[in-house]
Amino acid sequence: MKHQAKRLLSCLRVANSLHSTHLLRTRSRHTQVTGFPHHSSPFFPTKTFYPVSSLHESHHRKLFFSTKSEPIFDELLSKDWAKGLEKELSSLNPRLTHETVLYILMKLGKEPEKASSFFKWAIEEKGFRPSTSIYSLMLRIYAKNHAMKEFWVVIKEMKEKGYYIDEETYASIYSDFRNSKLVNDATALKHFYERMIQENAMETVVQSVVEVVKNSDWSSELERELEDMRFSVSENFVLRVLKELRGKGLPLKALSFFKWVGESLGYEHTSVTYNGMLRILCKGEVVTEFWSMVKEMKDAGYEIDIDTYVKVMREFQKSMMVKDAVELYEHMMDSPFKPLEKECSLLLRAIAHAQDPDLDLMLRVVKKYEDAGYCLLKNDYDGIHRCLTSVGKFDEAEKIIETMRNAGYEPDNITYSQLIFGLCKAKRLEEACEVLDVMEAQGCTPDIKTWTILIKGYCVVNEVDKALLWLGKMVEKGIDADADLLDVLVYGFLIEKRVVGAYQLVVEMIDKARVRPWQATFKDLIEKLLGERRLEEALNLLHLMKKQNYPPYPEPIIQYVSKFGSVDDAWGCLMAISNKQYPSVSAYQRVFQSFFNEGRHSEAKDLLFKCPHHIRKHSAISSLFGSSESNLEAVST
Repeated sequence: MKHQAKRLLSCLRVANSLHSTHLLRTRSRHTQVTGFPHHSSPFFPTKTFYPVSSLHESHHRKLFFSTKSEPIFDELLSKDWAKGLEKELSSLNPRLTHETVLYILMKLGKEPEKASSFFKWAIEEKGFRPSTSIYSLMLRIYAKNHAMKEFWVVIKEMKEKGYYIDEETYASIYSDFRNSKLVNDATALKHFYERMIQENAMETVVQSVVEVVKNSDWSSELERELEDMRFSVSENFVLRVLKELRGKGLPLKALSFFKWVGESLGYEHTSVTYNGMLRILCKGEVVTEFWSMVKEMKDAGYEIDIDTYVKVMREFQKSMMVKDAVELYEHMMDSPFKPLEKECSLLLRAIAHAQDPDLDLMLRVVKKYEDAGYCLLKNDYDGIHRCLTSVGKFDEAEKIIETMRNAGYEPDNITYSQLIFGLCKAKRLEEACEVLDVMEAQGCTPDIKTWTILIKGYCVVNEVDKALLWLGKMVEKGIDADADLLDVLVYGFLIEKRVVGAYQLVVEMIDKARVRPWQATFKDLIEKLLGERRLEEALNLLHLMKKQNYPPYPEPIIQYVSKFGSVDDAWGCLMAISNKQYPSVSAYQRVFQSFFNEGRHSEAKDLLFKCPHHIRKHSAISSLFGSSESNLEAVST
């Protein structure tokens, strides 16, 4: 294992005199350089470099490209809209499916004028019939780009054609209008949406169907009840019922309804309804049904549309369903409607941040990305490298660095810090220290984050004294400690049960290094000091907190004093917890009440003797002691 890390260090030592040109983000994979020699170096032997996907065993791949859709994508994205472009598009004779139009509009999301021109051309020249999903996307494009005239034209058109604004689209646009200070448009949209709900006769039928489905298990009796309702089925109707059946425990009922309207009512599902069903089935408990539905719609000639992909992918990532997320990405990369390039980075990041990163899944994503003709960016390489080093796969991490260099990206502080983190996690601290020397030799100065990772590595293995030595070396290099590093060192002292040492370090770092500790560092250390009956030190930290403009943290000190402290301790506590020159009435109340809770009434009265006259006379204090005015007079005389 030690030799693996040394080989990785050798890789990082390669001479910086090699100036590589960054490759284009979207070059053809056939023109990628798959190997070139470095100048020979005593630290780095000449090697051949390979694409990232070569780390994964080769397997049969199926690439599918639509001959009809891709040319239209190229034409639309590369040219301004004009009559000439319309003729070129018409000559391509594209088949404008729901998936194709949605994909193009998503690509044109930041160009509202071109999106609008294409939308009108598709309807007027090609006879395309937009779905609710398409209309909703157009509304979002106009709203996001503040094209308000076009926005209201589409709203009117939707109403005339019997379409509706779904709740999700309404809520998103309404929120955007409010945030953008478009108050009049927000108010008008709210009124329109509410009126649409009231006037739409379909809404009543939808709610009736939903109530029947929600309140009973699916059965032949339920089917007969639905049949007796004699409602007409349309694309909009199915979508609206499905959207009402999204809650916990409802997806299987939604699926039963979906199948029933197709099998019993003879409704032929469309791309829109299939995609609507997929959005319901992307939960962990019904993911098997999700993939069955993907196959069914594929057999029916339909694809997952790009809007559905984005929503389902976010749900998978949020629910840590990483394997399903990767399979969905692979599915879409094999379709004509490939996700945006940033989706690769987002997915790699999700895999890398999993508790136990799966290298195989990561390499499957990279392979699909490279097969499509794309090249990874530095952030992508960092994500893969982080995954490898965090699980101790240093040989594979070495290959990633080689490939990254081949792509024109030199290791930087992020790269080195990830390597140090991995070595520290593997308890190979000496090798982690060597990385600092490598960095400096390559002209890459370790920053505070790099030092913090190394020092934390020593703290985690109960080597806080060695961590302090490295702190000294860091300071000698001219790098100042910060609150994050101090918190790491305090943690190191505390896990070794050296509470006083942690306290002394904090005081010294505040006094000598002008570090402003985190509020959480103060709080944790105060509690640990009180646990060792060190009230004086805890009170001093409370004073230091106030000097750092943090609110006081009186609760543990009040509890401690009321249990174990003297009257003088309580008085010192009152002085420490006050933000002003004198404690407030509420501060006195809290201390007195805490003494009463511990049954120490005589100490509470003794403390009252020390209080200023206006505190002893205060009605709140009188009420707390449960004594009459005359009794308080007797105490104060």
